[in-house]
Amino acid sequence: MEYKLTDVASVIRSKNSGPYELTFDIIFKEFEMYEKIKDAKLFNSSMFASLYNIPESKIMNIIYFDPAKAVKITIIRPIPSGSLGETDVYGAQQHSPLIKYNFEL
Repeated sequence: MEYKLTDVASVIRSKNSGPYELTFDIIFKEFEMYEKIKDAKLFNSSMFASLYNIPESKIMNIIYFDPAKAVKITIIRPIPSGSLGETDVYGAQQHSPLIKYNFEL
């Protein structure tokens, strides 16, 4: 069955995790869906690298956090926060590929 991430997650966001890192948080509405996604290892380095068009080596970690029904992904920022050419100093506008993400389980 195909799902839209926006239908099963209550929070999809990005933010700074320091000047050289970005963190993405996905918090699911229901524990059952979170468990299915975790068991399927839906969020993995290959998937996220493809979605964001970055090398897998730029993905620092992917953490499934059971108490919050959440997945946290941290990557190395393409351009450090506040540097010349950088367009999102707070990292708060980087989650749009996740909002458009559809998946099958």
